[in-house]
Amino acid sequence: CFVCCVVSVVLVCPVQERGALAFERHYHVTDPFIRRLGLEAELQGHSGCVNCLEWNEKGDLLASGSDDQHTIVWDPLHHKKLLSMHTGHTANIFSVKFLPHSGDRILITGAADSKVHVHDLTVKETVHMFGDHTNRVKRIATAPMWPNTFWSAAEDGLIRQYDLRENSKRSEVLIDLTEYCGQLVEAKCLTVNPQDNNYLAVGASGPFVRLYDIRMIHNHRKSMKQSPSAGVHTFCDRQKPLPDGAAQYYVAGHLPVKLPDYNNRLRVLVATYVTFSPDGTELLVNMGGEQVYLFDLTYKQRPYTFLLPKKCHASGEVQNGKTSTNGVSNGIHLHSNGFRLSEGRAHVSPQVELPPYLERIKQQANEAFACQLWTQAIQLYSKAVQKAPNNAMLYGNRAAAYMKRKWDGDHYDALRDCLKAISLNPCHLKAHFRLARCLFELKYVAEALECLDDFKGKFPEQAHSSACDALDRDINAALFSKSDNAEDKKGGGPIRLRATGRKDSISEDEMVLRERSYDYKFRYCGHCNTTTDIKEANFFGSNAQYIVSGSDDGSFFIWEKETTNLVRVLQGDESIVNCLQPHPSYCFLATSGIDPVVRLWNPRPESETLNGRVVVDMEGASQANQRRMNADPLEVMLLNMGYRITGLTSGGAGGSDDEDSSEGQVQCRPS
Repeated sequence: CFVCCVVSVVLVCPVQERGALAFERHYHVTDPFIRRLGLEAELQGHSGCVNCLEWNEKGDLLASGSDDQHTIVWDPLHHKKLLSMHTGHTANIFSVKFLPHSGDRILITGAADSKVHVHDLTVKETVHMFGDHTNRVKRIATAPMWPNTFWSAAEDGLIRQYDLRENSKRSEVLIDLTEYCGQLVEAKCLTVNPQDNNYLAVGASGPFVRLYDIRMIHNHRKSMKQSPSAGVHTFCDRQKPLPDGAAQYYVAGHLPVKLPDYNNRLRVLVATYVTFSPDGTELLVNMGGEQVYLFDLTYKQRPYTFLLPKKCHASGEVQNGKTSTNGVSNGIHLHSNGFRLSEGRAHVSPQVELPPYLERIKQQANEAFACQLWTQAIQLYSKAVQKAPNNAMLYGNRAAAYMKRKWDGDHYDALRDCLKAISLNPCHLKAHFRLARCLFELKYVAEALECLDDFKGKFPEQAHSSACDALDRDINAALFSKSDNAEDKKGGGPIRLRATGRKDSISEDEMVLRERSYDYKFRYCGHCNTTTDIKEANFFGSNAQYIVSGSDDGSFFIWEKETTNLVRVLQGDESIVNCLQPHPSYCFLATSGIDPVVRLWNPRPESETLNGRVVVDMEGASQANQRRMNADPLEVMLLNMGYRITGLTSGGAGGSDDEDSSEGQVQCRPS
């Protein structure tokens, strides 16, 4: 097989092993390999769903856990089962981890029986059992810097830390989410930063992902115990469970506002998997009920808020990303807290012409847009944006394509693109108008009206266009409707956090942390994650060049990280793909799901022309998944049982209202 050949090449030259390994790890996942990825083998041995997979550090062992309460350790390079043992659990196993620095001898499992078990593989025995949780244990996390320590996340809302040293085999509560979010909160996943093991990411009920500083938490509690006044409290004293600065939240900026709508449709938002990039600078989240999101931990950005641009006084005409003369305007500058207005007058530089090869890509995108191939247009614009990140026209055009496609989150991505286009060219006509439409679609009705009025003032020749009139009617109808008045965001308090949960269960500290949340950098669309709450998404490649995720349709999806473009879809299970664990060194991927097997994937030889696992119509698969995510839960259940539901198999995807078909070219046509 491909992997064995690579291993043999490295072993033949022991003198050059270090250099060869470095080269191998740097180039082990490339675009040609991704496009040749196919099924190598199926590992059979379990009798139930395989819910978790874990490579050891060297990559020569693969552990799996199943509904059959067994764990199996495999030699994946030779497709052999090395060891199978009953874990002592009485319910489904959800997590399995090798303990670092144990010589791959110690394996830890967490299960639906609320227990965490520690196993010695050399004697096939369970050597310790922890029964401290009161609900299902969903994930285990380990860290190289903490060789005798590990952590668990469970649906009782607790994150527990375990110490396996001989003199103190015990566990303690590290984080109690119920103190912040009430008794109904459930912790679903966690992971430790591979480069700085002091940072722990936690996914739980709701759209917020939490990043904790373990060292700060321990130091805070140690100082509390050592303080002379630790046991003396006045009536007004309130001991904070976590010190200031020990927690940072991340959220896709549009999701808090969408929560009421999702709740009304019984659509649950929950982080089902979190993982850091190999260099520890990015956090990837598979958001159940939604999409996959990547958060940049270095260059953080607040969720985009709207500040009304001042009237643009231009000495020359600057519209739609094109400049005829040296225009001058009141500029909008990108700021860590969104967009703010400059106090003075800013010079607008002429738009740099695209090089010929990017101009061709833009024209291809425009042609796809004209043919209503929205996803194709988005991918082409994204490809061009990656090469020309300061071109306002590309952002404006991609915003138009997002608004036409109308998948979940598309209007928010369009809003981000509009604001970026305006920051590059404050007099971008179409971006200003699209911004108003995006605000309306995102339920910021009062802000949409203000933005539209500002647009009319900036561009009076467009004030009575059919597009303006249609949006004006929509906004006024919404402002006077009882339902929208109830959710009007013009009142006091943070706009983004209204109706995010029951007021009596969300603490003040939690509200502050949520309001300080950071927004995502990239969003990956196409898969569906509504049926299981253990679905993973992972980085693929030593430089994290690709993103992989399982899906409810039995496929797994592969995206380019930087462009967010979907490049490969493969059928990985007869029902649902939950787990995807890339090999630490090679272009080698292990997957599992509802089927009682582990599947191994690698680049197939060029002589293999037939690959029955490839999903050729990636666009069709993605559209079907969007419809599935927005379907009634009963319809999804019937679909899983084999019934054809008319509303699920026809029509457009997205879940937002149709735009008026009479809207003119100010919005609809790309530049």
